Order: sequence, then C-alpha cells, then structure tokens
Amino acid sequence: MSSVVLLAGCTATTSGGSAAPAATTAATASATTATTTAATTASAATGCGSRVETGPLPDWADAGFRGDARVPHVFGAKGGIVAVLFAHPLRQVRDDGSNNKILWVARAATTSPDPVAPATLVITARLDGTDTQVIREVRGGPGPSIIDLPQAGCWRLDLSWSGHTDTMDLVYAR
Repeated sequence: MSSVVLLAGCTATTSGGSAAPAATTAATASATTATTTAATTASAATGCGSRVETGPLPDWADAGFRGDARVPHVFGAKGGIVAVLFAHPLRQVRDDGSNNKILWVARAATTSPDPVAPATLVITARLDGTDTQVIREVRGGPGPSIIDLPQAGCWRLDLSWSGHTDTMDLVYAR
C-alpha cells in the first residue's frame, strides 16, 4: 500500500489581518486518494494555483458538518471564501449522473458588507491560456451550487458577493 502526502498552505491575509489556514494531510491509497492525486497532478500540469486540500475545514466553514469533517476544498487567495467540493474531481462532463456540486462558504466579514452590493455570488471564470470566459451566479450569495464549465482545464475564478471579492483556480477534468 502506498501513500500520498499533500502539503498546502496559504499566506494571504484577510482584511482583518489574520493568516488564512494552512493544512498538512496524509492520505492513504484509496479511490478518494486516486482522484485527489489525479486532480493534483492535473493542477500541477496546468500551473493552476489553488490546491485542493483534504484536511479538516476551518471552524468558520464547518457549520452543518459533523466531527472532524474531511472533504476536498479550495481556499480563495485572500482566505475570504472556501469552495467545498462535493464532486471531486470536478468534470466538464459527468456521465455518472452526479453534479459538480460546490458549497461556497464565506468567512464572516469583519466589516459590514456593502448594503447596495447584490448578495448574489458572481463567478467570472476564465479558462487559463485562452480568451474563453463565462459567468455563473449563485443567487442569495455564497451557498450550495452546481457549477458546470464548458471545457476541461484550469479555470481562474474571480468571485464577488455583497461587496467582497476573492479569487481561486479550479481544475475541471474531462
């Protein structure tokens, strides 16, 4: 039996000045590890900047989860939002009937959100190395969503909600 060690860390700070969480996780060889390894390899191959982590969710993002929940997730570059990936790896086409379900969890703001900014989470996704751009919206702001993108590859996401912004990269496999 082999094992894979994933190391991840963020040094970006939030507007409150605290560092975003860093995690170190050891995973055993299993179906989950195989898909995580495939997505990590795809991420490294494309130069995609955001790493999929499999350690526990931070306290501010674990509402509704039990115990030491370990689910694939990606932090925004500023640490202001996390994408909890219920489908990992994300895929351009899902032939098995499943969805590219992502739960977006925003860190509680240390300042009041812009009262005139829409609550909708607006995702402007650009396929790395191309002019392809699509916009997806999650009504009501960060929360559960199905985010399908038109091509496989590294997608750079600009996220905007309630006067807040963050960015992350997500890899979609074929």
